[in-house]
Amino acid sequence: MEHRGVTVWFTGLSGSGKSTIARALEARLREMGTKLEVLDGDIVRTNLTKGLGFSKEDRDENIRRIGFVSHLLTRNGVIVLVSAISPYRAVRDEVRDRIDDFVEVFAHAPLEVCEERDVKGLYKKARSGEIANFTGISDPYEEPLNPEVVCETHKSTVDECVDQILSKLEEKGYLPAGVLA
Repeated sequence: MEHRGVTVWFTGLSGSGKSTIARALEARLREMGTKLEVLDGDIVRTNLTKGLGFSKEDRDENIRRIGFVSHLLTRNGVIVLVSAISPYRAVRDEVRDRIDDFVEVFAHAPLEVCEERDVKGLYKKARSGEIANFTGISDPYEEPLNPEVVCETHKSTVDECVDQILSKLEEKGYLPAGVLA
C-alpha cells in the first residue's frame, strides 16, 4: 500500500491504554501492508535510552531521543507509532515541531480508571512513597491542548479508538481514501 510517513504519538497516563491501542493499530496497519515501526516507551527505555532516570531532564531527553528516531523513520516514508507517557507538553511540542508529519493521540482516562487498570501495582507503590516522581501522582501530567485525536479509553472500545485514528490518518492524507471501507 502506498502511504506517507507519519509519526502517531500516543500520550497519556500510565494505564490509559496507549500501548493497547497502539498494538491494535499496528495489527490493522500491518494487514494493510504499510511500512511501520513501533516505539513503545517501556521497550525504548531498556534499549535506546537506557541509563536515563525519571527526573524532568531525563524524561525530556528520553522523549527527544524517541522523537529523533521517529523523525528519521517518518521522513523515509515509515508510519511510526510511539507509545510514551511523555508527560510534559513543551517537549511534546518540540518533537511535533521537529517532525512535520505528526499526529498526536491523547489516550484519556481518569486517574481512578488508570489506577484500577494498573496490573503492575505502580500507582499503589507511588501512593505509598515507594516510587518517586510518578506521573499523575507525585509528578505532573500536562494534557495536550490540541491533539488531533482524543480517545476516551474509559468510554470507547479499542477498535473504536483504532477506527478514530485511521479516520484521522485518512483525512490528513497519510493513508489513501477508503481504508475504513
